[in-house]
Amino acid sequence: MISRFLVFTCSMLLLAGCGAKKRTTRNTQAKRVATTKRVGVYAPNKGIENTKFNKSELYPLPADPGYFKKFAISSTAQYITEFSKIAQYEMRAFGIPASITLAQGILESGSGKGALTQKTNNHFGIKCHTGWEGEFDFHDDDEKGECFRKYNHPMFSFRDHSIFLASRSRYRFLFNYRRDAYKKWAYGLREAGYATDKQYPQKLIALIERYNLDSYDQEVVKGGLGTVRKTKSYDVFTHVVAKGDTLYGLSRKYGVSVDEIKKLNSLKNNDLAIGQVINLRKLKTR
Repeated sequence: MISRFLVFTCSMLLLAGCGAKKRTTRNTQAKRVATTKRVGVYAPNKGIENTKFNKSELYPLPADPGYFKKFAISSTAQYITEFSKIAQYEMRAFGIPASITLAQGILESGSGKGALTQKTNNHFGIKCHTGWEGEFDFHDDDEKGECFRKYNHPMFSFRDHSIFLASRSRYRFLFNYRRDAYKKWAYGLREAGYATDKQYPQKLIALIERYNLDSYDQEVVKGGLGTVRKTKSYDVFTHVVAKGDTLYGLSRKYGVSVDEIKKLNSLKNNDLAIGQVINLRKLKTR
């Protein structure tokens, strides 16, 4: 009797352990958010610039809301109204025309109504890739059941899109164009291999001109911003690893891809040690 009781108890403990492991894997982002100081949450339609948050970074994002926020978008016009301020904020931070970001978001998310976007807030179809430590979900794309990044709020999807373009060498020539040169950006993205669709530039340009998305570029340019970063002109600096730092966290904080950080520091894996000095660089914004 005692033996059967011990077997039953051990079996229950094993099952509980397996369940806990699964929940830990799926809720990495939620646990990280719980330890993050809440300093503000983006207010839709009011603009990210009006949100209070930590100014220690040049263009930081507000704190993660800590829960998945759904956006019920009914039309392309509503999509533009909802996310134009975020696109402009990213334009100021990274130099990617807001019109291009919005057009790509409209095209790749189905104006926010696509199945992937609805369940992940992923507006640009960014896959998990090496170093991703946040939430994820599976979706059929080029192959069945591919891993895609999941965000509690779309603003993190927009930021990852900016980092994706700004941190990869094949897109670097785009940042020599003027901020309002959306046609050059559209064709440049195709040239750099962003999309396999031969009509990708024309589709972006058609959306920009149909909805006058370039007007959002002009608003940013009127703020005194002309050309963007020059090729191979970098700010070089270091970061001393503190408790809780991760490669993905540094990637988001400094706008540098995980792969770039690993390459600069000859890292063979994602492990960091407290006190370790990490070399960083990013294209200058001025």
